[in-house]
Amino acid sequence: MGRTIKTRHVQKDIKVLDKTVTAAEHMKGAYIRTRDGAEQTQGREQGTPVGYAEDQVMEKGERAARGTVQQAGKQGEKVIHAVRERGRAKKEAEAFREKNGEPSASSFSSGAEKTYRPKEQRKNRTGAQTGRTAGEQAGKKGAQIRELPKQTVKTSDRGEKTIKTVNASVKTSGKAAVKGTGRTIKTAERTGRSAVRTTEVAARTAGQGARAAVLTTQRTAVAARQAAIAAAKAAKVTAKAVAAAVKAVIAATKALVSAILAGGWIVVLILVIVILFGALFSMVGGSNSSTVTPVSAEVKAYEPLIRQYARQHGIEEYVELIKAVMMQESGGQGSDPMQASECGYNTRYPNTPNGITDPEYSIDVGIQNLAACLREADVESPVDMNHIKLALQGYNYGNGYISWAKENYGGYTYANAVEFSEMMAERNGWSSYGDKEYVSHVLRYYVFGRIPTGTGSQAIVQVALTQEGNGGDTYWSWYGFSSREEWCACFVSWCADQCGYIEAGVIPKFSLCSAGMEWFESRGQFMDGSYVPATGDLVFFDWGNDGSIDHVGIVESVVDGTVYTVEGNSGDKVARRSYPIGYGQIVGYGVPAY
Repeated sequence: MGRTIKTRHVQKDIKVLDKTVTAAEHMKGAYIRTRDGAEQTQGREQGTPVGYAEDQVMEKGERAARGTVQQAGKQGEKVIHAVRERGRAKKEAEAFREKNGEPSASSFSSGAEKTYRPKEQRKNRTGAQTGRTAGEQAGKKGAQIRELPKQTVKTSDRGEKTIKTVNASVKTSGKAAVKGTGRTIKTAERTGRSAVRTTEVAARTAGQGARAAVLTTQRTAVAARQAAIAAAKAAKVTAKAVAAAVKAVIAATKALVSAILAGGWIVVLILVIVILFGALFSMVGGSNSSTVTPVSAEVKAYEPLIRQYARQHGIEEYVELIKAVMMQESGGQGSDPMQASECGYNTRYPNTPNGITDPEYSIDVGIQNLAACLREADVESPVDMNHIKLALQGYNYGNGYISWAKENYGGYTYANAVEFSEMMAERNGWSSYGDKEYVSHVLRYYVFGRIPTGTGSQAIVQVALTQEGNGGDTYWSWYGFSSREEWCACFVSWCADQCGYIEAGVIPKFSLCSAGMEWFESRGQFMDGSYVPATGDLVFFDWGNDGSIDHVGIVESVVDGTVYTVEGNSGDKVARRSYPIGYGQIVGYGVPAY
């Protein structure tokens, strides 16, 4: 009887059930941890590079899936192993009973079948031992034996239910684990795709930023190169200006020494003023040395005689002006270098062209005549340009022009010079009279001829007139071209620059005529061809009347319906021209805000 009362197997079955529950709990916990990990993975910042994001997401998803499957597999193996152990133990017990002649489980007499005892049985057994008779005990034992098959069946049923429960737990746990793993992998894939898309957007944004940075850097580099080129040009111009200033100071110093030796202190004071003006203008006026045409070697050779007779006739401070006059008259060549044969001071030779045959006498008579013109024109100093112009035109026309211009116009203008020339030619029956452009022809050789004496619109006209007769290389090279270009616009820009109008924003720097016209149009400062212009306005031409702007010049004056201009690249030189108001090829006028 002691062999048949065993409860081990029943306890094992209970432990197996507990392990099944534990396995299910483990799988549930693993699934929850996997889900939480996936959610955390999905919530993380997704701005990392593409490769890194993909690797991290896939690695974590695979790790979570492997962990879940491993947990499910382990728990399933434990359950299956427990079931197998129970089955093997049952078989061994049956084999042992058969060997010892005991009833097997099929005859409901197995020892394992008594392992389960309800409380009622235990109570009945205890009561039987405390006062019942042996017969009663035997009867009860018989009843107990008859009840054993029922209890054994119930125990077996419970074992089978346990096996089914284990199998169901394994299936449920496996399915839950597989489903959880699938959801984890899908979540990981979605997280990966989202990370890839986010990273691609970040990469595109970074690429756009990089391209913008490259463009900005390129523009900065171009601007830096342009600034460097401009600085180099400015340095060259400054060097030339300093050299010109030194030359001017040296020349003026020589004149000062000569004046001091002559004892003329008033002259000394005037020369000091000239030195200051000359040095200052050379330094601030830009490329003065390249825009004032030097006199010839023949003229320079006459400088001692020029100084001698200038001192004799009281105009020793005007040596540079006398040299400019000689350069225009003859270039220092011939027997009459001052072309003074026809003036009233020639008393030795015929008063006919080239009547004087003695160069020294020509210099003497010419300087005497120029001194008289300077006095009549009320010239006060070598930089009194308004009156010097009047005196120079009088030297060419004769003294009669000076009094006529002062009486009728108060002084010199190019327009009244033209008027006087035409009047005298008509009066004498000649085809022409004198040089209408004599003033500008002389001043291109005079170092102080570029100093503007007027203000506003007058200044640019005076600068332009000093360049009359010059070619274009000075202007297009100043603009920055290395070879010849159509240079009328370059000339206008150069004249504006000499007056400071480009820096002040009054006139643009332009090399294309159309660009200059568009600049004035954009500011509401352009008038059509019917407009009556004023001194200093810019005139634009369309030679072919085809809508293209071909030429530009500077308005000098307007007299009796005629527009007088100074133009660069007119016959490949700086020249004066005139047109009637409303001329068909004049497109219109730019009106600077002087």
